[in-house]
Formats: sequence, C-alpha cells, structure tokens
Amino acid sequence: MELLLELDKRLLIFLNGLHRPLIDSIMWLVSGNLVWIPFYVLLCYLLMKAYRKDSIWLLVGVAITILLCDQVTTGFMKPYFARLRPSHEPSLEGLVHLVNGYRGGLYGFASSHAANSFGVSVFVWLALKSNYKWIGLIFIWSILVSYSRIYLGVHYPTDILVGATIGIFTGSMVFLLHQFLVKKKKSISVH
Repeated sequence: MELLLELDKRLLIFLNGLHRPLIDSIMWLVSGNLVWIPFYVLLCYLLMKAYRKDSIWLLVGVAITILLCDQVTTGFMKPYFARLRPSHEPSLEGLVHLVNGYRGGLYGFASSHAANSFGVSVFVWLALKSNYKWIGLIFIWSILVSYSRIYLGVHYPTDILVGATIGIFTGSMVFLLHQFLVKKKKSISVH
C-alpha cells in the first residue's frame, strides 16, 4: 500500500508539474461548471432529438447518475476515507502547483468531478451510440475534466481513477435500469 501511495504522489507531482500560465487559465475554466453549460445544452438537445417525448426519462436518468455519483464520492467516501487532498497534504507543501490559490475541500478521495463526468458520459454514450457514431468523443470531456483536477493540485491520480470507475459503473447501471423499465413499460402496454 505504501508503494502505491508513493507512486500516486510521484505521478501527481509529474502531471501537476506540467503547468504553464496559459494552461493554468484553461484548466481553471475546464474544472468549473459554467463553461460547460453549452455542452450540457447540446447533450440535452441530442437526447431530445433522438428520443422525443421519451427523452424526459433519459434526462431523469442523467440526473440520477449525477446524484448517485456525487453522493457516493462526496457524501460517503470523502468523509469515510478522510484522505487529504494534495493541496492540503503537509508533505507536499511547495511541491504541488496550485492555480489561483484554489485548494478545494479538505478531503479528495474519490473525485466527484471524475465520477460525475464519467457517469454522464457513459450514460449518454449508451443512450446515443446508435444515433450518433461520434458520440464516443464525449469521453474526451471526461478525461479533460478529470485531468484538470490533477493539474489544479486537488486530486491524486488514484482519486481520479476510482472516481471514474464509480462513474462508469453508476452510469452503466442507471442506463441498464432505464432500459429495464422501458421494456417493462412496453410489455405492460402490450398486454
């Protein structure tokens, strides 16, 4: 376990150390929510275009995915594991590049940004992959948002990896539940 934690710190220092003033500004924006509003609107539009009146249930599915990812990471894991973010870790003082003095909350395991973005990406990809062959590009967004958290010095790579895994699992399960309910509704309608 100690070896894993040491490798995690070294990878963090390497990835976080790739900073430049222009990239600082970009990663600061990428990590925020407001800059992504047009992207979210586009995703909603694509879901509505593909599914028409049934799109409301997909949008509810996206909301449930975000809620579950956020509750698992922020509501349960961060307080339970109480792993200090790199930005709060005394042994990393002066080694981690912080942007705009941002340090995030005290604990960072696991990343809710990674969980939420990968959860949404998986759910939307599963819903739209037969309608839009290019929709897999949505994972670029998840990777960029996740990397921005390491770049800003507020997450270790394992925080991101575990958060992404939670998101992938949650997005998949919520989508499968959605599909099950749709089939159940259709079978009830037929009878």
